[in-house]
Amino acid sequence: MSEITEQVGSQIREARRARGLTLKEVGERMGVAEATVSRYEKGGQNLTVETLHKIAEALGLKFGVFFK
Repeated sequence: MSEITEQVGSQIREARRARGLTLKEVGERMGVAEATVSRYEKGGQNLTVETLHKIAEALGLKFGVFFK
């Protein structure tokens, strides 16, 4: 796992928990298994831009890409 995938995963987990959603609920909204969402949160899988967008939608967030 890279540092960036771990950071992104942590942000996904925090956003999910802040909304009171379970892994299963997010997975259902995305059309993926609960285990897949868990891998995203643990930073165990590189995410495409499309997947990040789906995660944001499932969490009710706006999605944006920027570089500092």
